[in-house]
This record gives sequence, structure tokens and C-alpha cells, in this order.
Amino acid sequence: MSSARIRELIITPIAFGDPPLLNSNGVHEPLALRVILQLVLEDGTVGLGESPGGAARLERLHAAAKVVAGMDVFDTTAVAAAIDAALLPTVPSSHERGWTTSAVEVACLDAQGKLLGRPVSDLLGGTVRDSVPFAAYLFYKWAEHPALDGRAAIGDDWGAALDPAGIVEQARLMQERYGFKSFKLKGGVFPPDEEIAAIRALAEAFPGQPLRLDPNVAWTVETSKYVARELEGVLEYLEDPTKGIPGMAEVAKDSPMPLATNMCVIAWEHLRPAVERHAVQVLLTDHHYWGGLRRTRELAAVCEAFGLALSMHSNSHLGISLAAMTHVAAAIPNLDHSCDTHYPWNSADDVIVPGVLELRDGEVKVPTGPGLGVELDHDRLERLHRRYVDSGMRSRDDTGYMQRFQPEYELRLPRW
Repeated sequence: MSSARIRELIITPIAFGDPPLLNSNGVHEPLALRVILQLVLEDGTVGLGESPGGAARLERLHAAAKVVAGMDVFDTTAVAAAIDAALLPTVPSSHERGWTTSAVEVACLDAQGKLLGRPVSDLLGGTVRDSVPFAAYLFYKWAEHPALDGRAAIGDDWGAALDPAGIVEQARLMQERYGFKSFKLKGGVFPPDEEIAAIRALAEAFPGQPLRLDPNVAWTVETSKYVARELEGVLEYLEDPTKGIPGMAEVAKDSPMPLATNMCVIAWEHLRPAVERHAVQVLLTDHHYWGGLRRTRELAAVCEAFGLALSMHSNSHLGISLAAMTHVAAAIPNLDHSCDTHYPWNSADDVIVPGVLELRDGEVKVPTGPGLGVELDHDRLERLHRRYVDSGMRSRDDTGYMQRFQPEYELRLPRW
């Protein structure tokens, strides 16, 4: 039917507030970048999508917009193939092309759901759970973004977290505000023994509640094995302690706990070598770079076949992405661990109308409205787009921002 044909894809880059969260690369800047998509059909129906930002991804989305106009919104396989073909000459990596096809596919599914009056989870085969569990995402962080180049310091109500006591207090706030029942610490910031102490402090403060640690490949193989031994019986899994499938496979040989990744297995071609080498036991899915919600559902089936457990990765994101994550997580039978989410750190600047998505008791209820079940706040979108334009920021640079305050800082991975 002609009403289901795509008229245009409106692409809006935005910038939203981000706290000074520390990681193995440096520290988050005061603004994070994202792109909001509005896929407009001939009958005026609008499907929403959200993508990580940055100049390269923005350029690829504009290339996608040129080829999807006139296509049937229900023919997502053809839409993805058309985008893939348009990007292939200049973007050889299937992983990088996946960021673009995913954002457009989510917008297609949102529009489909609105046309049919059904939630996206129904289009993925139906829900196996009515709400999706998420983990509190803990970060070492500064109390504020320091004053810089005439800009005043930018504070937040979370406060500093630079030692075990600060991490425990952050976890208490997360649990108090959102009811989280599991906790993930972003490590790779301080020497391993300090981060081991933080995990042990969390275990004492929250007995019996699942814990995980992610140093983002900041450690050597030997250091990774040491941390795994020290935290035996404390962590549910250790995430990306060292770089690459070969390194992870070496750690896995002696690790008393499962190893998880969202770094060394991020595309379909990585699955076979990872399975053959027993490099990982938990895969953190992310529809943004696996090609969309349908491909994530397929990935879950492959993981089930090879005995890989599933969780879900997150980066700084807003409500459209959270809604998409929730729908696909609700449709995956073998979701073995609570999902990651940055939403508590970024939700104050959301572009969706409040009232649908809420983190309560550590879970998000699956939206039951048509499509993703969320509505765009056009005034907020315009304000965040203006912030993007005025900021001049076009890429993320955790290392460069850290060096503004600590000129001697070097990006070194592994660091320990």
C-alpha cells in the first residue's frame, strides 16, 4: 500500500548533558552526541530511531536517507540491503555499516507498529517477559566538570566517586532512586587492587546481589587472571579485562568466572573464532551495532545454540534507544543477565515525552502502545539540536578532555 512507503528520513543531531564519568580512555565531556531519526511515511506516520552521534555516523545516515525514500517500510530486509550497498564503497566494515542500518530499522519498526496498532515487541515475536531487568551502571567520577576556558564548573547531584566508599554511596543512590538489584562497575581507572577493593565493598554493602566489573581492556592477560582469582565467588562475570579474542581466550583458560564482551565480539564474523577459542561465555548484545532489533533476536538464537549467555551493552543514550532495548530484550527468551543502561546518567535531557519509560525496582516495563510506545518532544529536540550547533562538538574525545586537566595523561591500553 502506498501509505506504507517512506517519504523522507529526517536526521537531527543533538547534544545532551553528560557527567564527568571516568573510564580507561579518560573522562566523559560535558556533552554527549546522539542523532534522532524521524522516518516519515506517505500518510504522515512517523517512526522514531536513535543513533550514536559523531560526524562520520551523521554522514552515513544522510547517505541512507537518500536511498530509503520511496521504499516500503515493511520491507526492512530490502531497506537494510539498500543502505548497506550505499555505504559499502566507503565503509568496508560491516560493524560500522550496522550502526546505520540499525537506527533506520528501529524507525521502520516503530512506524510499522503504529500502522498496525501493535507494539514493536509483537513484531519481534511477542514478549516472554513484561518488564526487563537492568543493572545499576556505576562509574568512578569527579564531583563536577572543572571550570575551563571561562566556562564555569558544571556540577551534578551524584557527587564524587573516587574510592570504594564513593562507589558504595553511588550504588546506594542508584538503588534508592531506581531499585536496582544488580551492579556493574566501570573499571580500568585505578590500579587493579583499588578496583578489587571497590567490588569487595559493594559485595559487603549489597550481599547476594550480582556484581560485574568492566575495565575496558585496561589490563594485561596476567593482570586479568590475577583479578579473576581475587574476585572468585564475588563477580557474576568479568567483562573485557584484556584486549582481543586471543587475549580473552588466554584469560578464560584459568578464569574461575565467565568472561563477557562487547568489545572483541561486535560483528558476525567475530562469533566463530570466539566460540572456537572459548574466549567468551557472555555476549553483551547491542542492537545499535549488530544491525537492528531483528538481527539481535537472531543473534540470541545463535548464542543459545553455542551455549553463550546473554546480557546487553549500553552507551550514553536517551529514551528512544531505551525503548528499543526494552522491546528486543523482552522478546529474547535467553536473556541470562540484567542489561546495562546509562539512562540514569542522561535521562534529564531526554527527547521523549515523560510517562512511558520508568526505571522502577531495577526494571523497565515493556511499553504497550503502538510501535516503540514513546512520543517525541519536539521542543526538547529543537533545544538539544541548538545545543549541538552552538557547541561545535562533532566527536567524542574522552582522552583529549582528560588531558585538558591532566596534560601528562596518556592513553595506554593495557595500562596495568
